[in-house]
Amino acid sequence: MARYRCVVCNYVYDEAKEGKKFSDLPKEWVCPVCGAPKTAFVLLTEQAEEKKVEHTVSEVLINQIAEWGVQYVFGIPGTSTLGVVDAIRKTNGKVKYLQVRHEQTAAFMASAYGKLTGHVAACLGVSGPGATNLATGLYDAKLDHSPVLALTGLVARQLIGPGSTQEIDQYSFFEPICVFNKILMSEDQTTMLATLAIKHALLDQGVSHIGIPNDVQKLPYEAEILPFEGRMPNLAYGQEEWVVEKAAKVVDQAVRPVILAGFGARGQGNKLLKLASKISAPIIATFRAKGVVDEHESLYVGCHGGIGSTAAAELVNKCDLLIAIGSSFSDLSQIPQKKTVQIDINPLMIARRYPVEVGLVGNSAVLIPKLTEKVQEKQNADYLAEIVRLKQEWLNQLEKEADANMKPIRPQYIIKVLNDKIADDAVISLDVGENCWWFGRNFMMRKSQKMVMSGTLATMGFGLPGAMAAALAYPNRQIVCLTGDGGLTMVLGDFLTALKYKLPVKVFVMNNKRLGMIMQEQKVEGYEGWQTDLYDFSFADFAEHSGGLGIKVTEPSELEAAIDKALSTTKPTIVDIDTDPRRFLV
Repeated sequence: MARYRCVVCNYVYDEAKEGKKFSDLPKEWVCPVCGAPKTAFVLLTEQAEEKKVEHTVSEVLINQIAEWGVQYVFGIPGTSTLGVVDAIRKTNGKVKYLQVRHEQTAAFMASAYGKLTGHVAACLGVSGPGATNLATGLYDAKLDHSPVLALTGLVARQLIGPGSTQEIDQYSFFEPICVFNKILMSEDQTTMLATLAIKHALLDQGVSHIGIPNDVQKLPYEAEILPFEGRMPNLAYGQEEWVVEKAAKVVDQAVRPVILAGFGARGQGNKLLKLASKISAPIIATFRAKGVVDEHESLYVGCHGGIGSTAAAELVNKCDLLIAIGSSFSDLSQIPQKKTVQIDINPLMIARRYPVEVGLVGNSAVLIPKLTEKVQEKQNADYLAEIVRLKQEWLNQLEKEADANMKPIRPQYIIKVLNDKIADDAVISLDVGENCWWFGRNFMMRKSQKMVMSGTLATMGFGLPGAMAAALAYPNRQIVCLTGDGGLTMVLGDFLTALKYKLPVKVFVMNNKRLGMIMQEQKVEGYEGWQTDLYDFSFADFAEHSGGLGIKVTEPSELEAAIDKALSTTKPTIVDIDTDPRRFLV
């Protein structure tokens, strides 16, 4: 009597026990465990059963991505990913698996991790709904150029095509999202696809996806793990000297230059300040680049755009040269057409919106010092005095707005207190909504602070997952999430994930009981305010009942003590702050 195994769920049909030959079962017979058709069963020979399998495709895959620096996988286990999940378990912590409550959170966390560190984290979803639930977070990574590895299960190979449960065309689904998108159909592809996926994610700055059929995950396979060393290029490259000299001559001719720092200039704060000091130029930033230099530096004058400072707007309007570094010139940055010298690692970003005098292609870490060396030193006393005056006028305006006595609590006052209390090296994760506006406009970031947000996709729900990723990347730093009641509700269930893994995130909710940003947009466009009110809910009670710390703030006089208490605990915390939904107050 023979035995047959289901390749989907590993159920074994034993003819001796069942009293009936497998071949005599009707064609329409299905696996009693998972419902797979009769064709999904393979014959087990005695030799095959006795042979001990040392490793599987899943184990080789996970060991390979671990070798190339992947430390975290975020996801929800399910039928079509059990082989991969078990392979992660067998690494004994070398690759850490965090079980989330929704796959969207998993993808957001992977995206945030890539933005904060430049390294790859992975998210994992089952075939069908698990894969589709990853899409929003992966699109965030795609548009913000964050390196991410997405792993998804698929139905067994012989079930692909006829319309099996949870089967979708995952290759086509992921194709517009990814810089690398493959289905692992044979064990011999394992190490090659794993290394190519990470390489593309890092070099193309985007999402790589590998789909793994359920039966392939469990195939026995032995392979040499490929080392990272010697397989990646050095990205510290710049432009030829004559092109840098051409750019320097353009800078030398400018009387009122302005340095525009985008997200591509992150980590280059000291180099930006040296260039600014040498040519007497102010530094402005795009929103995503906020904190690229310490905002208390005298030459930094704020962000540009709708949430920007009056100082930045006036200096850009009157400048005779923009030195744009790592900026995408997005519509929200509202950068006008000016005479421009541009630095970007992506040649397609050079002159993306307007023609430029000189475009320098390469790593800003290399090109900023080269340009600084070539330009002439100048001290424009009148221009420097104007920069100082305009910045001080802006700071005076922010101070005037932060009224500590108004109730409901003014958003500007909330930001002021957070600005005073948050640690100098805190990592801040922003959600999308009116809370984002107030942070961009009123918060003054310090040199060692870091910020992460959903930039180009601008998706609500990013704040809490971003904070949890930050807690993993920087376990010894204070982690702050600033969100609104609308954005937090979208991912509130994953506060339980923070509790499960003891991630000490501090969530500050600017609770105006409505979709405040949308309400303002309706007002600006002349629409009647409608369907923006939200059901009033106590986030503080939710945190307390879940086992975290919950603090409710309704009075301005309570705010400082509440923030102190939140920042002093190691528990995941939600501070629920009642604030005014009206953006402009008399």
